[in-house]
Amino acid sequence: MKIIIIGNGKVGYTLAKQLAGEAHALVLVDESVEALKEADTSLDVLCMEGNGASIRTLKEAGVRSADLVIAVTGYDEVNIICCLIAKKLGAKHTVARIRNPEYYNEAPLLKQEIGLDMVINPEYAAAQEISRILRVPSAFSVETFARGRVDMIGFYVTETDGLAGVPLYQYNKKNPNGVLICAAIRGSEVFVPNGRFVPQIGDKVYIIGSHRELNKFLRLLGRPANPVRTLSVLGGSRIATYLGWAAERMGMKMKLVELNREKCLDLTDKLPSALIIHGDGTDHNLLEAEEILSADAFVSLTNRDEENLLMALSAQRSGVKKVIAKMSRPNYIELMRESGVDSIISPKDITANQISAYARSLANSEGSAVEHLYKLLGGAMEAVMFTANAATHFLNTPLKDLRFKEGLLVAAIVRNNQTIIPDGNSEILDGDKVIVMAKSLFLQDLNEILQ
Repeated sequence: MKIIIIGNGKVGYTLAKQLAGEAHALVLVDESVEALKEADTSLDVLCMEGNGASIRTLKEAGVRSADLVIAVTGYDEVNIICCLIAKKLGAKHTVARIRNPEYYNEAPLLKQEIGLDMVINPEYAAAQEISRILRVPSAFSVETFARGRVDMIGFYVTETDGLAGVPLYQYNKKNPNGVLICAAIRGSEVFVPNGRFVPQIGDKVYIIGSHRELNKFLRLLGRPANPVRTLSVLGGSRIATYLGWAAERMGMKMKLVELNREKCLDLTDKLPSALIIHGDGTDHNLLEAEEILSADAFVSLTNRDEENLLMALSAQRSGVKKVIAKMSRPNYIELMRESGVDSIISPKDITANQISAYARSLANSEGSAVEHLYKLLGGAMEAVMFTANAATHFLNTPLKDLRFKEGLLVAAIVRNNQTIIPDGNSEILDGDKVIVMAKSLFLQDLNEILQ
């Protein structure tokens, strides 16, 4: 496909990097030559200096023949105008990043009136991911599929789990369960586990199943299933606002520390059930006086990665059971993980994943197209969801009779609102939601899982 990305900030570059590996013809547009330098030297994309809201610039970028235009500049209004002009000039599909809650709440009207095909809000998406992790505090990541009917959670294998040193087929025989260990990483090696896989202490593993079965499995491992009741948040960002609304729905008591007085007043209006504290979140006297680090969970959401890193480590040392931090820089993300803070939220990565999934669905609109995409293990693996239909070549065939590509696993099937962890006798039927784990095969169609 021919794709034009307008805006080469953190999201634009991450998106270009993802899509460049999927054989698309990419054009990256930005007004700043400096912003384009890294992409020009490191990615297989055509870089163009110019204003993405300019008709002349869009025409030079080839908008008339574009399959997809993605506007991810730092300004909502510019993104909306870019998409409006692009659609008028002939672009088939448009995606806009819109961060302002007022605009985002009007997304259905924007789609209807100016032809936007997709609206993405990084802050809202990040808050949703944080709220999912808070529901399963013993996991470092939680992703949902099929409208919440299937969850995939990540956790570290410990010596108390009973998993370490035992082949999966033996463990499952001794401890029958309704989940599937679908991915693992040990050092730099990535696995798609089979029954002979032997987990080791320190392995990062992902399991998939229904919410109920996953909770049963975690209890089997001796992992705490107690929900988060008290939540402390550092930084009054838009993510914090969305998270505050989610926390209220989940019955959590939230304290939020913000240095800017005007933001505090605004947050007091938006989050009446939360305790908003005006002060410096790095001041340990304040943290102690307000019992910020006595909560069940601590989330650091300031605009500075360094501050989020420092305070996440402080919360961890203070014994907070669940610590989550927002990070943007890849080198800091790795430092956080090495320090033991495993729940890290990257809004730019979340946004890029969602837009990449949409791009793949457009690349195959007539077959079993991608409906959901989640990258894990540093992008080394993907969880991809499809809906089987008449174009699927292997309906009603036992999985044991199919020849799958190497490094691939059919992890779950959702049929009539029921979650199925498949075995060799399972079949895929018309209308099934099928979740596939793959070692970055860039799948665009369910048929591509076969050799």
